Amino acid sequence: MNCSKKFKIEPNTKVRLNDLDAEYKGGYEDRNSAEADLAKYSRRLHDLQYLMYAENKRSLLIILQGMDGAGKDGTINHVLTAMNPQGCRVFAFKTPSVEELAHDFLWRVSQATPRKGYVSVFNRSHYEDVLVVRVHNLVPKKVWSRRYDQINAFERHLADNDTEILKFYLHIDKDEQLARFRQRIADPKRQWKISESDFAERQYWNKYEEAYEEALSKCSTDYAPWYIIPSNHKWLRNLAVSQIIVESLESLDMKLPPPTVDIRVIQKKYHATLE
Repeated sequence: MNCSKKFKIEPNTKVRLNDLDAEYKGGYEDRNSAEADLAKYSRRLHDLQYLMYAENKRSLLIILQGMDGAGKDGTINHVLTAMNPQGCRVFAFKTPSVEELAHDFLWRVSQATPRKGYVSVFNRSHYEDVLVVRVHNLVPKKVWSRRYDQINAFERHLADNDTEILKFYLHIDKDEQLARFRQRIADPKRQWKISESDFAERQYWNKYEEAYEEALSKCSTDYAPWYIIPSNHKWLRNLAVSQIIVESLESLDMKLPPPTVDIRVIQKKYHATLE
């Protein structure tokens, strides 16, 4: 399954989420049949993140968006399991603080972009400023409608400065969302994750879909592509995201840096210790 090709939104493509199957399994029967590939991409992701950290020439920004319950936390947990936390950071963008609202909408995310050698994972992102604000009329249309171009310019700037950008929309259907909410309520260990707003926001499902469709259509670029990941099956979601990240990092042709000391001198000087 070539996830990079199948799930990528090409620039200037008009997205229709209802046309995309959230139940897609990619030719696998179930999680058991995908287990070997899940493990393979996890191991490869570990090696590539180590290489990025060691090379220290470029960075990776992973953006996760989706409806409530789509699995952003689960995806982060799966991806981070394969990575050394020393070179990876996660940022969750919720309701802006008073200080954040006093700046332009990109201010808070720009501070969280990854330094060279590092991976930053955004749980929600600057895209909330063309999603929530649009659905709930928090700012006028003349304000949020300008933000698509501003977002593209911001991401172009990051890409031009050696940040690889991968954006994932985790696609679930409305029935799956409700099933996951019910599971959270039934499980004492996950009840803390549910809130009344989760249910209240369901009445805006169609409006959120429209907002996402426009953001995905206008902001998928060659330098910062969007991928729509079928996410009703969590294992398929994890497999697809891992494969896309791996293939993107492999394309960078990263190299280990040369040693900062003369290895022969070290070997000679500490020969006895090394024996």
